[in-house]
Amino acid sequence: MSGPPATPRAKAQLNPTTPTMSRTANSHVVQASPHYATSRRHSLYGTEDRVIIDPGSRVWKVGFSGEGRPRDVFYAVKSGKSLWDLSRAKDMVERAEQDRLLEVNLEQCLRSVFHHSLLTDPKSRKVILVEHPLLPLYVKEMLARVLFNNLQIPSISFASSHLLSLLAVGRITGLVLDCGHLESTALPIFASRPLFPHLRTTPLAGSRLASHLRSLLLLFGTYLPPPTSLSAAANIPASNRSTRVPEEVLTDAVIEEIKTRCCFVSDALDLLSSEMRAASPSDSMDMEVPPSDSATSESEFSRASVGADSAVSSDFSVISYPNTPSGAQPQSENPLQALASMYTRHSTATELRIGVMPPASQQAGTGRGTLVIPGWIRERAAEVLFEGGDVDESSVAEIVLDALIKIPVDLRKTLASSILVVGGTSMLPGFIPRLHAELLRALAPPSSPPRQAIRPDKPVTPLYDRYACLRHLTPYFAILNNPAPPPARSARADANAGKAPAFSPATLAWIGGSLAGSLKTGGVEVPREKWDEADPAQNEDIDTPPMSAGSLDRAPRNVLPDWTRTALPLGASPAVILTASPQSIGA
Repeated sequence: MSGPPATPRAKAQLNPTTPTMSRTANSHVVQASPHYATSRRHSLYGTEDRVIIDPGSRVWKVGFSGEGRPRDVFYAVKSGKSLWDLSRAKDMVERAEQDRLLEVNLEQCLRSVFHHSLLTDPKSRKVILVEHPLLPLYVKEMLARVLFNNLQIPSISFASSHLLSLLAVGRITGLVLDCGHLESTALPIFASRPLFPHLRTTPLAGSRLASHLRSLLLLFGTYLPPPTSLSAAANIPASNRSTRVPEEVLTDAVIEEIKTRCCFVSDALDLLSSEMRAASPSDSMDMEVPPSDSATSESEFSRASVGADSAVSSDFSVISYPNTPSGAQPQSENPLQALASMYTRHSTATELRIGVMPPASQQAGTGRGTLVIPGWIRERAAEVLFEGGDVDESSVAEIVLDALIKIPVDLRKTLASSILVVGGTSMLPGFIPRLHAELLRALAPPSSPPRQAIRPDKPVTPLYDRYACLRHLTPYFAILNNPAPPPARSARADANAGKAPAFSPATLAWIGGSLAGSLKTGGVEVPREKWDEADPAQNEDIDTPPMSAGSLDRAPRNVLPDWTRTALPLGASPAVILTASPQSIGA
């Protein structure tokens, strides 16, 4: 006698099966909880995911640990200025006023991070602060004071931005070049230990590029004011309306837009000139670079300003020469005009026209004004970053080589083949390949003729070869995030060049902080209890007089980590000065 028909549930119980899953080689299957939309872990004291804050002088990047990109990227100051700069007021009253304004701006930014960008409670979130090695200590103290005293966060972990950038590409050893807004910094890192004594920096960065671009547009750009009427716009040609660029037109927002959307980095000009001379030897005189004089250097453009009418005629423009016949060059070209003409001949970039707000005196026109950007300015504005000035203003390639010279000899080959370029300024198209070319160019043997002996009985003084000790490293140079690496000349360079993940150079430090937060690692952690115990304001008596306006001792100065306070490594023993006793002198 047959029993009742089996239900689907009974069939499932009688024939249990295991679902199959296709796996690929070296794959990791991550399954989130079915009760939560995300894989975020919760604990008794709050959410374990940390808040990663990368505070820059202009741009901030914030988000949660374990995520692949920041939740929000915003300008810290709406006016386009920087939160802090490389100089402080010398007068104590002015310095106190600057610090008070900076603290207010930092408080607004941090409150916006938690209450608008991340929508989270700061009291239950640990924070990882991505700090630059040269971040001013008073800025670090203000950040900690606002986070601890105002937002009541549990703890702050301070992590080096260069080390986090290196961890984001899966390395623990390398030389990191950070091209930011205020300065460019090269820091060698070995086995996850930043070699801070060998750090090298230069002020040639995004701020200098912006001021240099402004000077170029003021000298060689063209401005078309809005026509007074629609009939004038149709009848009057644009060439008759072109004028010099007014200074009011080039606001910080316009310069930032041009720098980020229009500019790029091209090959070195001397390489182009040599190739063109080889192709047509008869025209070598036309393509000759002007004599290397201080006035012909690229930095001369940045020194020039609107008031430099003695160097450049008020009617001069790259697009048109109103004072000269068509097709003829000016009779007497000064060095700036000669350099601009040379760049124009070798440039293949097209000019761009963007709409800008006219000055207050031209608000009665119809529409907006037009700013004409010559193509050679778009292509050659970044030359100021690769042209070293004096000792205090080395180029971005020179600080990399200077850092390699300072490190131990047995580490040079390893670090030269593991160079990582990060920062917002390095996102200019063509920046990283040009940097690699500049490194090889700086290591080339000097082309100057040998010196003649002044006296026959004395040997000839050799030429000063700055990077002779690094010339044997030429085949090993490799940039990890080079999008177009050249043909490798060694197996080490072939294994490293262009092998970094395709992350944006501007977000590498934040991605490294996100990785460190998800792995429960990071820099030195300062809990709020330790901050409160070390705060001198907690131990002050009631009768203690209030601090003066210029006092900067409100925050504890022995709690926050600072690599400049660490003891230097032991070197040679100090010299012992022997002093003679009076008895020995009398004897």
